[in-house]
Amino acid sequence: MAVITTVEQIGEFVGETVTIRGWLYNKRSSGKIRFLQIRDGTGTIQAVVVKKEVSPIAFAASDTLTQESSLEVTGTVRADSRAPGGYELMVRNIEVIQVAEDFPITPKEHGPAFLLDNRHLWLRSAKQHAILRIRSHVIQAAREYLNREGFILFDAPILTPTACEGTSTLFETDYFYGERAYLSQSGQLYAEAGAMAFGKVYTLGPTFRAEKSKTRRHLTEFWMLEPEVAYAELKDILSLAEQLVSHLVLSVLTHRTEELRVLERDESKLKSIVPPFPRITYDEALDILRQQGVSHEWGNDFGTAEDTLISQQFDCPVMITHYPLTAKAFYMKTAPDNPDVALCVDVLAPDGYGEIIGGSQREDDYQTLLKKLEAHKLPREPFEWYLDLRRYGTVPHSGFGLGIERTVAWICGIRHLREAIPFPRMLQRIYP
Repeated sequence: MAVITTVEQIGEFVGETVTIRGWLYNKRSSGKIRFLQIRDGTGTIQAVVVKKEVSPIAFAASDTLTQESSLEVTGTVRADSRAPGGYELMVRNIEVIQVAEDFPITPKEHGPAFLLDNRHLWLRSAKQHAILRIRSHVIQAAREYLNREGFILFDAPILTPTACEGTSTLFETDYFYGERAYLSQSGQLYAEAGAMAFGKVYTLGPTFRAEKSKTRRHLTEFWMLEPEVAYAELKDILSLAEQLVSHLVLSVLTHRTEELRVLERDESKLKSIVPPFPRITYDEALDILRQQGVSHEWGNDFGTAEDTLISQQFDCPVMITHYPLTAKAFYMKTAPDNPDVALCVDVLAPDGYGEIIGGSQREDDYQTLLKKLEAHKLPREPFEWYLDLRRYGTVPHSGFGLGIERTVAWICGIRHLREAIPFPRMLQRIYP
């Protein structure tokens, strides 16, 4: 019996007979030889079918197979530096599971709308496959790093009774007994409760923003990783953020080299992502904009254009701190030496990929937080539990949110966030 293995593990079986279960990615012919490109979800390998070395049924099957037909291929593993991945399979038998209908996505050019309508099939292409394997690895590496640093996973609810980032971008839904509920904008407020119980926690889950934006940097549903730390100030999470980001990049460079090759990513740009990252204040960022001929009113948050101009001045992520309070959320702590700015940070990825991290030291004083809720015209009742965290054992605490899709898009070097998530949800896209 041949060993059933995967393309990823094929190098362990040189000279042995194995079976690969997968799908036909592509094929070509040369006389009495057929070259089948077989993908199995872990990679792609060339299977060589020589007419005289297989049964007539198996050789005929190699001619009838269409793109994305499912099959099991048994053969001997041979090392070959010229072959993609360094190995190929000398076929002894082919078992066809299903001959696929004409596959709608062919090697020719297709428009974005067509590809998104067929996203469930587009996922099988080499580029999309590489992106989503890197996405998986980024999440895995983040978990490994935070677990190693003593964090525990703390799951936040998706249905919430109130807003976290403001009421203008909420998805609202009916709950029971006439109550209203909202899809979560962030797990942060709940993570703060977790930090008060466990010290160091992180949430990881989908978040939703009903923001009518059509830019390449926005999705209405995306995933966010949110560490929260008790007894931590702004400086502590600045260090945590740069250590985490550099760990993610290094881990992808180390373990996902084949995927980066498929994406033709310039790895030299990623190899320079090492701490410490440059740190500038909001006021210093304003100076950079002015030097570039851009006028920006103090007190306003930066938009896509401003983020891009600022990040282009640096070869690695830049950390911008001390934004005006008017530009940030109610829960951010006021700087003790300047009542107009918050103890907060945005981390901008280089090459115009925008903000990948937003975080702050949280307001830990009960009375001050109460005043901030009032100033932002937020109702007190839904936040009573959040205020309780300041009534019972309050401490300085801080955290941030890292957007998975923006981080993945930057590491992969792809232009649009819609390719960094399996099924993107955008202003005019909810199918499939």
